[in-house]
Amino acid sequence: MELSPWQFAKSINKKIHLSAPAMFIHELVKNPGCIGAICPSSQKLARCMVSRIDTTQEGLIVELGAGTGVMTQALLDHGVKPENLLVIEFADNFYLHLKERFPQLSIIHGDAAQLRDLLPADVQINTIVSSLPLISLPPPVRQAIVSQWQSLLCETGQVVQFTYNLKSTYWQKDIHTTHYEEEFVWANIPPAKVMRFRFHS
Repeated sequence: MELSPWQFAKSINKKIHLSAPAMFIHELVKNPGCIGAICPSSQKLARCMVSRIDTTQEGLIVELGAGTGVMTQALLDHGVKPENLLVIEFADNFYLHLKERFPQLSIIHGDAAQLRDLLPADVQINTIVSSLPLISLPPPVRQAIVSQWQSLLCETGQVVQFTYNLKSTYWQKDIHTTHYEEEFVWANIPPAKVMRFRFHS
């Protein structure tokens, strides 16, 4: 019986357990436009990303582009309850790895550009934590992703996003936000800029 690409990836994953850096290199070769790094984020960057998330607020926390789960683990360590965290990952190998590493979490194999279709109906989202390589995506795809963030987040909701392009101002040009702030994490390879913002005043 011929296997689908997803079934084939699953069968390979059971036989070969790649290290986190090896998984990133594999996905970079396989899907160069969807992977924004050649190695996982550092714990320093992950802690910075989640440090200002209010775990007492109602609503779901959605993580996009979880990779090998560095940010996912930081969210759990920060106090996010498993039932309040939804993880979405596009890459087959990363998805399978996350399912094995975090069996207690809801993890969806899907495309962030179709976020609205992947979420439960009438869900309330208070935070989106994104490791997506937005700056390297085609502008229409980036705009489709961000427009869904704007419509899906609750009134007090926030987005936490990072980029390795420390000088770029594309964010301010392409996306209208409020309460924008940024923070640099130098202890990461490469150094990163963490951006936090809201769409509503």
